[in-house]
Amino acid sequence: MRCIIARFAFNLTKSDVQASMKGIKPEIITGESAIIGRRHYPVKQVGEVVTRQDRRDFTAAEMTRALRDLGFTCRTTAGAAPTSALPPFETAASLLGIPVTA
Repeated sequence: MRCIIARFAFNLTKSDVQASMKGIKPEIITGESAIIGRRHYPVKQVGEVVTRQDRRDFTAAEMTRALRDLGFTCRTTAGAAPTSALPPFETAASLLGIPVTA
């Protein structure tokens, strides 16, 4: 499949990406990640290995789009979703142990 990453065209296949990442130890995930095989890799690490470009040359969104198009499962950071549906004053009060009356 033809993918455009950092203004360069690459012909990538799912098996090529899997072969490129075989034996590569995943780095700590701080942003978007992709599941390749049974491992979770940061998409920037995958992009650097597959394209042989510096990770500063492309965005995580470009690489995520290419990996999704190839059929890989991509995820965002786990901490991005709010953990509470309470209004801020109720959340702060509950953390401080202050009873909240309506």
